[in-house]
Amino acid sequence: MLLAVFSDIHGNRQAFEACLKVARARGAERFILLGDFVGYGADPEWVVDTAMELVVQGAVAVRGNHDQAVNSSAETMNAEAQIAIEWTRGRLDTAQRRFLAELPMLVEDGDRLFVHSEASSPRSWHYVRSTADAAKSLIATPAHVTFCGHIHRPAIYSMSVTAKMSGLVPKTDVSVPLLRGRQWIAVLGSVGQPRDGDPSAAFALFDTVSCQITYCRAPYDVETAANRIRENGLPHWLADRLSQGR
Repeated sequence: MLLAVFSDIHGNRQAFEACLKVARARGAERFILLGDFVGYGADPEWVVDTAMELVVQGAVAVRGNHDQAVNSSAETMNAEAQIAIEWTRGRLDTAQRRFLAELPMLVEDGDRLFVHSEASSPRSWHYVRSTADAAKSLIATPAHVTFCGHIHRPAIYSMSVTAKMSGLVPKTDVSVPLLRGRQWIAVLGSVGQPRDGDPSAAFALFDTVSCQITYCRAPYDVETAANRIRENGLPHWLADRLSQGR
């Protein structure tokens, strides 16, 4: 089965629509949603409604820290993120907020694990920035492959049976075989707010038979997404950064 894996959509309708279109054109059979449906972007209602529809159709979805923050004042964020979350709270209806609140922190699916941050302490929202961070997550699960997001930059790490770690930055449209005999953590880039210098929306395709992962980019109408942020009175930096991919 070909999985399409998305993370950190952040209320960016234009980016998510572009990713879904490309994924479907490339034969995706099931969708995996790694959280942070809201925050930053100006179309949280559409994004959450779309996620709800996909889950009904069989998609897997987990909770991100921005999803958590919509329903909990205990989540602390930087000033601009907080402004966006408070604005988002006023846009979502009861059913949409309940959907986010009831999302699981992680989902185990055979030899795969799906989580927003990492496996060792999903509610602590740790970032996987290094081989040391990746090792901590991999040790916490027997899964062959862990899929996560949160950091908005794509990366792949692996651990051998002797606990030797390695890491790489995947190239767009170059398949990477996630070989048996090692554990892997595939860190997704962001659909709605990439931070790796490429403004194109990011997602990945994973073939469950060959165990190959392909990181993909989908160009989208960045200016429309940015204008939506400005028009709704959100911090302009949240709009400006979209064209910069950071």
